[in-house]
Amino acid sequence: MDVKKEIRIMLADNGISQAELARRLGQTPANFNNKMQKANFRISELQEIAQKLGYEYDAVFKKIK
Repeated sequence: MDVKKEIRIMLADNGISQAELARRLGQTPANFNNKMQKANFRISELQEIAQKLGYEYDAVFKKIK
């Protein structure tokens, strides 16, 4: 999964800018942009991002045969 792409799709679907999402998360746009550039998010952050945009994030591990 490309986290940056998924976040950008959710932003576009909601008509929200990356800077606005950063503010909703209590971050500066510059800090959030750095996280996006590196795709450096904790699971809890991904869950909060999803929630702020009206989605649900569920990380799942599946055993490979």
